[in-house]
Amino acid sequence: MDKESEPCPGLDWKISFPDGMPKIFVSECMPQSRLSTGFVMGLSLKYWGLIQKGWRYGVREPQKIIHCFKVGMALCLVSLFYYLRPLYEGVGGNAMWAVLTVIVALEYTVGATICKCLNRAVATLMAGGLGIGVHWVASQFGEMYEPLILQGSVFVLAAAATFPRFLPSVKAHFDHGALIFIFTFVLVSVSGYRERELFTLAHHRLSTVAIGISICVVTSIFFCPVWAGNELHNLVQDNMEKLADSLDGYVAEYIGYDANEASNNTLVGYRSVIDSMAAEESLVNCARWEPAHGGFNFRHPWKEYLELGASLRSCGYCIDALSGIVGDTKAPDFLKERFSTFCVKLSSNSSAVLRELVVVIRTLVKSPKIDLRLDEMCNAVEEIQTALKALPNQKNGSNETKPQESSDACPIVIPFDGKGETDVCPVVIPFVAIVQLVTLSSLLIEIAARTEKIVKSVNRLAEKATSSELKV
Repeated sequence: MDKESEPCPGLDWKISFPDGMPKIFVSECMPQSRLSTGFVMGLSLKYWGLIQKGWRYGVREPQKIIHCFKVGMALCLVSLFYYLRPLYEGVGGNAMWAVLTVIVALEYTVGATICKCLNRAVATLMAGGLGIGVHWVASQFGEMYEPLILQGSVFVLAAAATFPRFLPSVKAHFDHGALIFIFTFVLVSVSGYRERELFTLAHHRLSTVAIGISICVVTSIFFCPVWAGNELHNLVQDNMEKLADSLDGYVAEYIGYDANEASNNTLVGYRSVIDSMAAEESLVNCARWEPAHGGFNFRHPWKEYLELGASLRSCGYCIDALSGIVGDTKAPDFLKERFSTFCVKLSSNSSAVLRELVVVIRTLVKSPKIDLRLDEMCNAVEEIQTALKALPNQKNGSNETKPQESSDACPIVIPFDGKGETDVCPVVIPFVAIVQLVTLSSLLIEIAARTEKIVKSVNRLAEKATSSELKV
């Protein structure tokens, strides 16, 4: 028998035929080498796909790759306290605390690193001092009651430090500090029970934590720093551009202009704006800890970015509602043609205002063009409101037009060229077709109103940023 058709041991079937002679059929199996080759090939293709995704992400976000090298460099520096004997003897063999500090505290942005380092330093000092104090008090009661007092203090302080972690404000700013406080206090109080030189042990551990914090801060600030303030600034600018692109894309797709040119990524860009609340809050919390850098000083109004982000998300919700009616084509073509001018004009003016605000955010100086853009947007709103008032009106008592269809249809009075003149069309249009156009127009008007609120938020941010620079 050929190697490729060797029978598999233990796999056979016995079948009885009508002539009474049973026959045994033996199954043939694939050789093990072919199975292992297929498994290896499938696993290799899977890992190759992961490598390609990682490569594309690294090309798109080169700063993340640089951060990986920074972490490796910081760990190499702190590892010298193990490899060099004078440094190892100087910290009393507690160099692992410095390594753990670098691993835990070194974050992507400078603000996040400083925030974690300060949390760790303050929590370590408080927990270490409190642990030494509790150990001294417990030692005054003798060996019989000392373990009971230590265990009671661990229970009370651990529970008291855990509860604030559930509070949103504490969790956002001091969650890491509360965790380090519990860890350090328990470690000092428990290990100090068997340790005679408790002060020396605490001193060595505090020294190694300080060494790790210093390495984290120096590495984060002086080697290709990534500032949370710049990241927040760029995030707000990108969100404005995404809103403008999505608004133009959806209106163009509904009207029928350049429907094939708008990419799907451009149309759904508003979704990332809606989901950016957590990222904005995290960046604002980190930016507050950063020193003055670039165009940002110590008094920069970071809280204004949260209000601006909320205004952008409210505009994004309207665009999300707008995307829900783009796929419907219930409105007649001649109505779309007559309203396309108003809709495109209003959407283009609103997106022009958003793009002009990007310039204001980039420079933090009020643009002289913003008032002109706002006037054009307001004029477009008035034109589309005039068109909506003339569309459609039921002609009661008219002998010229007598609709024979159901009650959800009506003759239409359509504005002619937007100049106030009307032309009575005897064609009966379903009511649902008119509702769709009214919904589209109303959403565009609401987007324009929310864009005006965004303008006020941006101007307020620019004014406070300028005044903070003058105070410094």
